[in-house]
Amino acid sequence: MSDWPILSIVTFLPLVGAALLLLINGEEATVARNSRWVALWTSGFTFLVSLMLWVNFDATTADFQFVEQADWMPGLNISYHMGVDGISVLFVLLATFLTPICILSAWEAIQKRVKEYMIAFLVLETMMVGMFSALDGLLFYLFFEGVLIPMFIIIGVWGGQRRVYAAFKLFLYTLLGSVLMLVALLAMYFDAGTTDIPTLMEHGFSYNMQLWLWLAFFASFAVKVPMWPVHTWLPDAHVEAPTAGSVILAGVLLKMGGYGFLRFSLPMMPLASETFAPLVFTLSIVAIIYTSLVALAQQDMKKLIAYSSVAHMGIVTIGAFTFNQHGIEGSIFQMLSHGVVSGALFLCVGVVYDRIHTREIDAYGGLVHRMPSYALIFMFFTMASVGLPGTGGFVGEILALLGAFEANTWVAFFAATGLILGAAYALYLYRRIIFGALTKENLKTILDLSPREWLIFAPLVVIVLWMGVYPVSFLDIMHVSVENLVNQVETAQAAAAHAAQLAAN
Repeated sequence: MSDWPILSIVTFLPLVGAALLLLINGEEATVARNSRWVALWTSGFTFLVSLMLWVNFDATTADFQFVEQADWMPGLNISYHMGVDGISVLFVLLATFLTPICILSAWEAIQKRVKEYMIAFLVLETMMVGMFSALDGLLFYLFFEGVLIPMFIIIGVWGGQRRVYAAFKLFLYTLLGSVLMLVALLAMYFDAGTTDIPTLMEHGFSYNMQLWLWLAFFASFAVKVPMWPVHTWLPDAHVEAPTAGSVILAGVLLKMGGYGFLRFSLPMMPLASETFAPLVFTLSIVAIIYTSLVALAQQDMKKLIAYSSVAHMGIVTIGAFTFNQHGIEGSIFQMLSHGVVSGALFLCVGVVYDRIHTREIDAYGGLVHRMPSYALIFMFFTMASVGLPGTGGFVGEILALLGAFEANTWVAFFAATGLILGAAYALYLYRRIIFGALTKENLKTILDLSPREWLIFAPLVVIVLWMGVYPVSFLDIMHVSVENLVNQVETAQAAAAHAAQLAAN
């Protein structure tokens, strides 16, 4: 394995599939069929190759592994540098796991420009994996921004009636924040002489510089999470995106902001992170309570789940800025769990939307009488979203709240209200769609899950149960890397406190 450029293979293999798709020609039906199969085989093989990262990962060290480095711009001391640690390797696996599921979910839903759709998804996979694997700041930025292009196209071309509006809103929100991140990266380059991420982690920027850098990165990552009040692009993007677009948006793209905090803000700007932690806690608590209440008022299923994502990600940002082992591990675990569960919930919406072509909650009711298997699957993921013990959602939330309790009791108290409100809107949605009398005529002939849909949901059910019943298999991988991150932050904060005490004396 040491001689294999495994990360480059996982990153760029989808681009090979996209190139093959460009070569497909013929009648429209033939092109569509072949495009689906090429995309599925490419993404499936990419996932199998990425499992080698899991199998060969050494969880006893915090060092970056599977490292690849080559000259890119030697005159500027910028290199092609790839590698993963216990934090990023799990997000790479999340991206490669969800992509074939998304392609399979779009098998029948996408009927126009199928080849172009599959190309966009494979390019998107390359950008996601590359971003989580990049160990150079400029390389990270290129992948981070590159994600925008295929997602913009997916929403803008294959989305709903207001797809162009939603696509441009997504693009403008994220681009504005990312411009500030680019300025911050340039400032770090001129101060440290490199954009190499491991080097920047050890550089030690001055306190005043950390403050400005932190705010610049925060502008970018907060939009991606998204945090209140820059979350308004998310409901529009989710509602207008095709089902697979919503799955990958909620499952992976929202995690880019949380990952950015853990990769850049905490290790490179530990003093500024401590200074601004109360701001993060405040915005996160507002997001948890406010968006949960907004979710309760929604009449569109996708909008309800979209607002719930903002609330769940509030737990993530709280956990990340507790600066303790439990909180950060809970933050990472919650991101992984939410990626699978929220993606599954959007798939549940897609199942009935493909049959009835509406997402209005009032258009449903009594589906348990016609779709018992669907009712069971929907109930399972609803319970996982609520945080039922035995599911991945419980483990992430309890660890993040435990970390929050260690940091600040009041933060933990207000964050915990999100669990109560989360149960309210999730069960409210489930009751109105699944239970009651089957009175609407167009629902009396609706069909239950097909074999293809069972194939989509089965691995998601297994993963959610695995994360809930045996979470240590995930926690062990991240533990040493998180411990190293906590030590970095605590050492920097202790050194600053000691220097301040000496100056006072």
